[in-house]
Amino acid sequence: MGQNPYNDLPSSAFWKTGVAEENPYLIDGIYKKKFSISPKAKIVTAGSCFAQHITRHLKKNGYNVLDVEPAPPGLPETLHQKHGFSTYSARYGNIYSVRQLLQLAQEVTNERTPQNYIWKKNGKYFDALRPNVEPEGLDSQQEVIEHRQYHLKKVREAFEELDLFIFTLGLTEMWVDRASGTVFPTAPGTIAGDFNDKEYAFENAQFRDVVQDFNQFQSIMKQMRGNKSFKTILTVSPVPLTATASGKHVLVSTAHSKSILRAVAGQLSNKSKKIDYFPSYEIATNPRLHSTAFSGNLRSIRDETVDTVMRHFFSEHPAVQKKNQTLTPENELLSRESIQCEEAILEMFAQ
Repeated sequence: MGQNPYNDLPSSAFWKTGVAEENPYLIDGIYKKKFSISPKAKIVTAGSCFAQHITRHLKKNGYNVLDVEPAPPGLPETLHQKHGFSTYSARYGNIYSVRQLLQLAQEVTNERTPQNYIWKKNGKYFDALRPNVEPEGLDSQQEVIEHRQYHLKKVREAFEELDLFIFTLGLTEMWVDRASGTVFPTAPGTIAGDFNDKEYAFENAQFRDVVQDFNQFQSIMKQMRGNKSFKTILTVSPVPLTATASGKHVLVSTAHSKSILRAVAGQLSNKSKKIDYFPSYEIATNPRLHSTAFSGNLRSIRDETVDTVMRHFFSEHPAVQKKNQTLTPENELLSRESIQCEEAILEMFAQ
């Protein structure tokens, strides 16, 4: 056989040796970091439900994950997650789409004022832009406004202080207010509010839309921070859609959405030295796992799979040893709390 471009490639370049015959729990060469993370780096995490796993693992491995909206002293730890505390760097709940992320940055810098974001249910009022942080709702619209104003102040603090932003892309599908373009993390009428197709519309962001939204988000961040640079790690959630309003089969819609998000993350990473891509999606959906990465519903990621995904991350970004802290196999493991995911509520509407 003559000389050709494939003669001297490593085993990771071939499906047979890189996937079919490789240990799916320890895939050699699947992730090579673009840059190092300083032990002192201030990290802000955000994104879809899977990002909650990343946040917890980073904390457990000694990284400096900001928490600018900590739980009040009197709230038991068992209720932190239920009320949106100790989940991300701020109490913004799940940010499923890049459009939602952009909207938050615009709101923080007073470039956008969301409309129709106070929804009602059973006499209580909810912030529709983060409906799960107050599961019982609040007593008045004014209380929702005051809570949101405080929240935005803390989000700005996080955005201004961060050195590294880790964002998990989750969905392209979203529900928006027709008049203002305000995008919501969940459809009206699911957690709270009432659906009216004259007020709300379904949108499905395409590749160009997502790239533009993220680039605009970066521009706002640079202006807000006085051009102080920061680094970004992007990843794509391996969690499938619970339901789709696209009119297509949910399997087709999932593939469509994840393909766009993976392509976006790849392009953004390829074009910037300060944006890295971590392949959590590929590790969890590796066909070598034969669906064992997921629970019986074929949607929820098993704890063991999350551990596998993060083991690959920490192989390039080793755990940080802090003073008076001893990292053992026991306390390195993810605490087995349930993940808060508004989208999962849609499952109850299945016929």
